Amino acid sequence: MAGTAVRGRLTWQVATVGEVIDETPTVRTIELDVPDWAGHRAGQHLDVRLTAEDGYVAERSYSIASAPGEQVAITVQRIADGEVSPYLTTELRRGDQLELRGPVGGYFVWDAGGAVSPLVLVAGGSGIVPLRSILRHRQRSSSMVPARLLYSARSLPEVIYHDELGGYGAVAVTCTLTRRQPPGWAGHAGRVTPAMLAEVAWPTRQDPLAFVCGPTSFTEYAADGLVALGYPPHRVKTERFGGTGGP
Repeated sequence: MAGTAVRGRLTWQVATVGEVIDETPTVRTIELDVPDWAGHRAGQHLDVRLTAEDGYVAERSYSIASAPGEQVAITVQRIADGEVSPYLTTELRRGDQLELRGPVGGYFVWDAGGAVSPLVLVAGGSGIVPLRSILRHRQRSSSMVPARLLYSARSLPEVIYHDELGGYGAVAVTCTLTRRQPPGWAGHAGRVTPAMLAEVAWPTRQDPLAFVCGPTSFTEYAADGLVALGYPPHRVKTERFGGTGGP
């Protein structure tokens, strides 16, 4: 699949696939060489366009998984009946080309420069992707902003970036597995609860900033839970995707 590139931040250009990393049986991280990339902020996304030989075009948006200054990368979860994700997660190979445009978005972003407010990051399933960008940006910039992550996944094999999550220094990572827990699992089990949110939430007197990303129902539940703990709504940034289900 290929198409014609037009250079520019909000116009289409050709990217060449670099390293491809299988994160889980259904999730793949794809590094992209984008010659005219305008640079991005942590939390932004980009659009991918695939054009079939018969001219059919499919476009999808994906959160950027890499930090500002790193090679552009996206992490894609395969949707069984999807038009784009099966190709990206099973057929795409190093050296292939695809069209993209971006970066896009200015609301669900975090900039390390001048940031002092503690971070609360809450992710459901592949909602971890833009939060990974934030965490990597925090680490690369040597930011001292305190951060806590609450991550909900169905099972341990479905935890995206499993080997990386413990490598963010002082960032406290809390994981809950909603469907299956391995023998000896010492973490949380079941869906995110008010008690879990209270565990990771910084006191409101510290003026924390929260980022919540996941399926619609998960995101709404977690955001409402943080507001119930006293977080002002404007300090709870949300991004949602897909249907109404959740991890």
